Amino acid sequence: MSFLNTIRGLGRSIKKKHKDYEPQGILYGGSAASPQLQRCHTGGRLSPQKQRTSMILFAPSSPTKKTRSHRAQLPQRPDAQGAPAHDATAPPPLFLCQPYFKTALVKGSFKTIVKLPKYVDYGEWMALNIFEMYGHLNLFYGVISEYVTPYAYPTMNAGPSVNYTWRDSSGQCVDLPAQQYIDFVLRWISSKINDQAVFPTKNGTAFSLLFVKDCKNIVRQMFRIFAHIYHNHFEKLLHLLLEAHWNSFFAHFISFCKEFLLLERAELAPLLPLVENLEAQSKII
Repeated sequence: MSFLNTIRGLGRSIKKKHKDYEPQGILYGGSAASPQLQRCHTGGRLSPQKQRTSMILFAPSSPTKKTRSHRAQLPQRPDAQGAPAHDATAPPPLFLCQPYFKTALVKGSFKTIVKLPKYVDYGEWMALNIFEMYGHLNLFYGVISEYVTPYAYPTMNAGPSVNYTWRDSSGQCVDLPAQQYIDFVLRWISSKINDQAVFPTKNGTAFSLLFVKDCKNIVRQMFRIFAHIYHNHFEKLLHLLLEAHWNSFFAHFISFCKEFLLLERAELAPLLPLVENLEAQSKII
């Protein structure tokens, strides 16, 4: 499929009016862009969990970095609660066990898929890929969202030593159940994608000077959802025979972030052993 057909399939044509985003179609096919994704008016549907968001007691403000507690200052280190990021004596998580970490749909690296094509605008390529990856992540989350309950996951964690918090409207970092945190993140990303000032779709409209910063903030939050799912829900994907799709999607995502320097290495700590393993397999270059 050509790049122009991909653009048309994603609904980023200048002939279409600006509408809210709704992911459609298959989970992940390993392509550079999916024609099943389109922007259409849905009132901002994000996931099957939307009906539960009415129980949220405060409105989303903005994501923030992981903290030692909801009263602590935001540290730069990923081991949020003072524990080491990886315990050498503990058994490895399921996603790092044989043969699961080698299961994938795509052989070889994603280098050629994520590389900026010749004559394609940098901003458009970034927007296209983030738009598509957000759609895939939303669909994957929909598969396991019924299990992400406040009782089972009272905090947004990525393993026993990493806990993510949310910055509320007053500027304080608060602990949220994983369900609320992820719904907030998906809604926040959706608002960015559908904001013409951030992701313009009209012909001749330039991307803002803060576009790259916005992209970095978006992929940082997307990574945290990846980390939460890997550490807490990988066995559910395994039972549904989706581990190959999920691993390939993650390798694609990290390859894109690495190609355009969107994530700091320290931010990868909860999944760094997996990233290093994928690098050793030459899936990420």
